[in-house]
Amino acid sequence: MKQYNHHSPVHPIGELKTSFDFDQTQAVEVETFGGKIHVEWNPQAAVTPLGQLPFFIDFLKTAELFSPWVRDCPLEWSSSNAPDKIAVLGTLLLSVLAGHHRYSHIATIRNDLVNPPLLGMKKAVSEDSARRSLGRIEEEAGLRWMLAHLKRCYEPLLYEPWILDTDVTIKPLYGHQQGAVLGYNPQKPGRPSHAYHTYFIANVRLVLDVEVQAGNKTASLYSRPGLIRFLESLPSQARPSFTRGDCAWGNEGAMKEFEEKGFDYLFKLKQSSGVKRLMEKLFRYADWVEAGQGWEGCESSLKLQGWTKYRRVIILRREIRNDILIEEKSSKQLAFLETSSRKYEYAVLITSLKDEILTIAQHYRDRADSENNFDELKNQWGWCGYTTHDLKRCQIMARVIALIYNWWSLFVRLAIPDKHAEAITSRPLLLEAVGKQTVHGRQRTLTLTSTHAKAKGVKQILTALEGFLREIRTNAEQLSWEGQWRKILSRVFQWFLKGRPLPAPPLLPTPA
Repeated sequence: MKQYNHHSPVHPIGELKTSFDFDQTQAVEVETFGGKIHVEWNPQAAVTPLGQLPFFIDFLKTAELFSPWVRDCPLEWSSSNAPDKIAVLGTLLLSVLAGHHRYSHIATIRNDLVNPPLLGMKKAVSEDSARRSLGRIEEEAGLRWMLAHLKRCYEPLLYEPWILDTDVTIKPLYGHQQGAVLGYNPQKPGRPSHAYHTYFIANVRLVLDVEVQAGNKTASLYSRPGLIRFLESLPSQARPSFTRGDCAWGNEGAMKEFEEKGFDYLFKLKQSSGVKRLMEKLFRYADWVEAGQGWEGCESSLKLQGWTKYRRVIILRREIRNDILIEEKSSKQLAFLETSSRKYEYAVLITSLKDEILTIAQHYRDRADSENNFDELKNQWGWCGYTTHDLKRCQIMARVIALIYNWWSLFVRLAIPDKHAEAITSRPLLLEAVGKQTVHGRQRTLTLTSTHAKAKGVKQILTALEGFLREIRTNAEQLSWEGQWRKILSRVFQWFLKGRPLPAPPLLPTPA
């Protein structure tokens, strides 16, 4: 029998754990296909992977967007050891810009010694501090705070003719979150989710507002109260030309309320039996006119069961080829009729507008761009992440992401005014570069090295942009903030405005 003394370990030694307590300045020899290379660590070096971020920070400072947002934040702590508001919001800004989707990803930016001081922070806070801080914000105060600053960045644009796009997107959830219930979830059936009810300024890709609701509240019935409140809060001169929505909005409740409030609309109708009967009737007897992009259209009036009156409908059809018929036939939004020699796909629009068929058809086709907004916000900006157990923090973070997305979109358009560059393109181009900071005397120098193929062009773009911002700062004393912001927006949207400046909003009548 084997004998043990008191010095024998109870359990045998397993794999040795790696210790991180070593000399980080010691070089390590690494063999590669290109030969041996010596690798060294320098944890004290002031470097950042987001080396071109100072240009965006300059934009936020010159446009007075970041500081008022921090100042108005209703975050309050009773402890003297709690983080400052600017540290919390600055950390969230850096995390969202870096393309993070979880609070845990904040750990990757905590050793950035370059950008946090440029935002006025001492250092980035931890993921736990960021989560806890959002929980300290009172819900109603947080709502007023975020809505005010969302409106602040787009309000001058509302006095130009514009269209409001409304839609809902689904955020799948994988834990035990408040509001995580089963609902309409086409990508992951059976998975609990949240519903993001969102309003956009069409074509310029700016978020007006987003409401986070439980996963079973995807119908327009749950979007409508918030949308109507938003529309009624706008001066009459700033209201949209009309509101666009998909077939979820083509119902009596939505159309009746819009008509009572005096708001124009363009919605799509579901292919119900009454709608199909009208399509079959018009297929044979109607006069079809050109509706653009291979579509033909005709108009009629329709009153379905449960509707209070007849409304104008536009029926669109397009001849389809046999090779795409099978692929598209699974769509629930299209109806198919065929003759002996031709097959057609149909779409039925309902509207209060008086425009001709071609114009209305093109308006609804332009609505497809809103799907690109959702794709970008969910996959590139974190709307599918930053999840917490309570719905309040999910709502605040959704609006924070929307605000930062608006800021970055305006900055990118200021640099590249003729198109919208999504984050998957604009981040590597205008944000990511290795930056090393050195200090000589009292002067700080940031040396950038970009690995992007268009690095030379980016240098010219950012240099020209800095010259424009310097001009704005030079004239700051002669202009109010509103005047400065209109000048910046005029440069941002010069392609849409065809070079003309944004005019000042009309004076509102004084209440009696």
